[in-house]
Amino acid sequence: MKEISPTDLAKILNTGCEPRASSAEHRVRGVSIDSRTVRKSDCFFAIAGPNFDGHNFLADAFAKGASCAVVSKDVPADKFPDKSILRVKDTVESLGCLAVWYRRDCSFKVVAITGSVGKTTTRQITRHVLSKKFKTFQSLKNFNNFIGLPLSILAAPPDTQILVLELATSHPGEIEYLSKIAAPDIALITNVHPAHLAGFSCVEKIAQEKLAIAKCLSSNGTLIINADSPPLFAAAGQLNLSFKTFSLSPLADFPARNFILGPLAVAFTIDLTNITLPIPGRGALENTLAAWAICSTLGVSPDDFAAAVKTINPVSMRTEILQIGSLTVINDCYNANPASMRNAIEILSRLAVAQNRRSVFVCGDMAELGDSEQTLHIDLGRQIADAGVNVLITLGPLSELAALAAKQAKPSILTHSFAAPNNLCDNLHNLIQDSDIILVKGSRINKLETIVEKLKNLLS
Repeated sequence: MKEISPTDLAKILNTGCEPRASSAEHRVRGVSIDSRTVRKSDCFFAIAGPNFDGHNFLADAFAKGASCAVVSKDVPADKFPDKSILRVKDTVESLGCLAVWYRRDCSFKVVAITGSVGKTTTRQITRHVLSKKFKTFQSLKNFNNFIGLPLSILAAPPDTQILVLELATSHPGEIEYLSKIAAPDIALITNVHPAHLAGFSCVEKIAQEKLAIAKCLSSNGTLIINADSPPLFAAAGQLNLSFKTFSLSPLADFPARNFILGPLAVAFTIDLTNITLPIPGRGALENTLAAWAICSTLGVSPDDFAAAVKTINPVSMRTEILQIGSLTVINDCYNANPASMRNAIEILSRLAVAQNRRSVFVCGDMAELGDSEQTLHIDLGRQIADAGVNVLITLGPLSELAALAAKQAKPSILTHSFAAPNNLCDNLHNLIQDSDIILVKGSRINKLETIVEKLKNLLS
């Protein structure tokens, strides 16, 4: 971020008070919320969370070189007499306030991506392509919430031309709050599916929440939605929004033609240009098409898009295909909901058929599905059976329901259910065979990355 003084910071945050110190060596050149990673001249925002309170680490932050701190609790004047400390009502809101100022003070364009599935992969593809032509910065990791989004904006260098952000929600009102901070020039919604149903009663309300991003578009901003997502398309029409569409239909503003879903890649055509993405699955196709809609709007040619896309790498733990000894492992364990599960099962089935190998699904519970969680897991079990999966290994009580449903639909499927990751890991060597193709997928609560590591250790 740009260098500012603690005095300017106090004005931006409207603290109504002057900092205790404002000498040149105390100027602010960055922000941090973690005392362990503070850099010299950072401003440390003391955020009180469920497990840690940043106010308890002020001394550590200053020892690391923090130039000042923003706090929401009283700090005795004699405790850090030579340090700039600004008192605010809410440090999270103040972090967002600083991000709003920085976004308005810089000249970069902002692309904001939200949706139930595919946000991160679409963001990564978009940044990868745009970086060939523009000075581009993107969200840090999966920083897409009240804290992460401001940190991503503030981390962008002042000479950034395009900032690509990811916005997430689990409760009503979050997208509008984040959009006010981001003020996007281009907003894209990847899709709407049953996800975070614990915070939303139905997909129609999820669609309304996602479309709140349109309220905060900059003047002459562009909204792009997935026309193949019926709840999203219907809600956008009901709200009388002006938008462009991407779709597998030729009637969209950004259509994909002649698409082929291969076992290890996808291919399609845009404007008579052939596109090949070295990531499998219908989800990857939709994410790439979404990225094309953004990049085309920003002036990227089809040829340049095609050249960049063929060099993209999978996002870690998202349809990441690993070769571990004789095993092929589809590491897709970052998160899960019904739509992403369906996509991953299709990839597993297609790859197993193409290579004539046994398919194994290590399946964890899908979280945050509210009152529909049991029904959706039973539906998942039937999908697994219909896809011809040979072995189903489940982790958690909800996935066990999927195993029961799969066994009922397809008696020949081998099922094994476990309550804890360590129990599954201890039995894994008895459940897999040489040359298996193994899909590992579930929500973050399952910590399925431990299963992938176990597979690596077994064959190392």
